[in-house]
Amino acid sequence: MYKKLVAINERPSPFSIYTADTLWTDPHIAQQMLKTHLDQSTDRASRRLPFIEASLGWLQRRFNIGPGTRIADFGCGPGLYATRLAQLGAEVTGIDFSANSLRYAKETAVSHNLAIDYIHTNYLSFQSDKRFDLILLIFCDFCALSPTQRQQLLSIFREHLADGGAVVLDVHSLVDFARFEESVSYGRHQFGNFWTDEDYFAFTKQFKYEAEQVTLDKYTIFTPTRTLEIFNWLQYFDQASLAAEFAANGLTITDWHANVAGEPFDPQSHTFAAIAQPT
Repeated sequence: MYKKLVAINERPSPFSIYTADTLWTDPHIAQQMLKTHLDQSTDRASRRLPFIEASLGWLQRRFNIGPGTRIADFGCGPGLYATRLAQLGAEVTGIDFSANSLRYAKETAVSHNLAIDYIHTNYLSFQSDKRFDLILLIFCDFCALSPTQRQQLLSIFREHLADGGAVVLDVHSLVDFARFEESVSYGRHQFGNFWTDEDYFAFTKQFKYEAEQVTLDKYTIFTPTRTLEIFNWLQYFDQASLAAEFAANGLTITDWHANVAGEPFDPQSHTFAAIAQPT
């Protein structure tokens, strides 16, 4: 037990362990993730519908979305944005790692008679002959990627943008980083049955990396049959650091907002959004 407790409290190097695929490929956890996406009482996996509707309204006005607008929704999940974009007449491609979420998204598209091209893949491997007028990466997904993965994704964005196309994404700010505090918690059936339908005990250890402006939520779950570790990394940004990463891949940030609903940029906001175009 002593060795297990030591391991739980060990501080790994930032982004040294990648377990995001478990959230989307473990059958039980993937189902719980979908339930959380659709849960209108929380913003833990997706923002609630009033914000999404405001976001869609701003995107439509800002980019003149309508019939023929080619849009790629990276990390589309259950299609909360993709469905509504297609209803505006856009030609939508949704990319996601979760077969479970895409199954729901496809069923929704069929029920609404919408032709949405859903692609089941890790978006870090996305390749297509398509070129897009608008690329979306929403809900701060960019922050969960390592520096190498972020550069890889920005390269994919740049490659798949049409002439005059734009990228829209949001990130966690340094204001959000400043409020983060290290902590540890333990419980039986922590977070209900989110991790497994087996009996389990869970430890949650939160780490803060001041120099790198990174945080880690490390979950260690013990069941009668297995031990599961989940590492949830987040990178935090200011305008200068985000602009530098985009510039390194031939993208220039042209507009800043408080969020992907187009509200004015606020330096005290816990998130902010950027619009970028090829340099």
